[in-house]
Amino acid sequence: MRTPFIAGNWKMNVEDADALAFIDAVKDRIPPKENVESAVCAQAVSLKDMKKRAEDTELMIGAQNVHEEASGAFTGEISAPALTSIGIQLVIIGHSERRELFNDSDERVNLKLHAALKHGMTPIVCVGESLEEREAGRAVEVVRGQLQKALEGVSAQQVDGIVIAYEPVWAIGTGKSSNPEEAGEMCKTIRSYIREQYGESSAEAVRIQYGGSVKPDNIADYLADEDIDGALVGGASIKVESFLSLLEAASR
Repeated sequence: MRTPFIAGNWKMNVEDADALAFIDAVKDRIPPKENVESAVCAQAVSLKDMKKRAEDTELMIGAQNVHEEASGAFTGEISAPALTSIGIQLVIIGHSERRELFNDSDERVNLKLHAALKHGMTPIVCVGESLEEREAGRAVEVVRGQLQKALEGVSAQQVDGIVIAYEPVWAIGTGKSSNPEEAGEMCKTIRSYIREQYGESSAEAVRIQYGGSVKPDNIADYLADEDIDGALVGGASIKVESFLSLLEAASR
């Protein structure tokens, strides 16, 4: 039985003082990790202090991006060794906003994934189709293609520890959401792809999140699907009570 995993993606929101206040407000109210695993992925400037505030709690702190190189002349980027040096073990890779706005191609997603794995980080690898691709009947083709390229060179042992987030691009930050049936079908497609490439054991081990306008009042509908193991949540993860409601729903 896979443990549900709820991860908040704060994007370029929540300044440092508010980020620390959030940790203080939730840290004693996080459900046991045996029931649900929880994380928030924040801006890089807050990660070190957030990690310290969350010590000895069930809440994980994650980064929103990582560079594929361990060091070098890459102004403004952040490396896996820099993240792990402050205790950050979780990172989002290939979010659609990174793909669209910052040239994170499928090839770069693969390089970043290998960098995270090399340095012992747990990656949340994002995949998802645009509205045009879905309307053209290409959603499955697009998502399988993204998986193929992202996971190139990844072993079965490594894939077992990867989290895959299905985020239809048209449902991110728009208030729209893929209905639970559509989301479940695509998550089943993702699990089937893992089964084809890595075998039944890996297919059963890998956790698949849904992301796209997930809120406390709809998360239970998504988690009812056997192939959806959690959620990657944007705006609804920023408010204390909303975040805790998501965790409560997932831990039932």
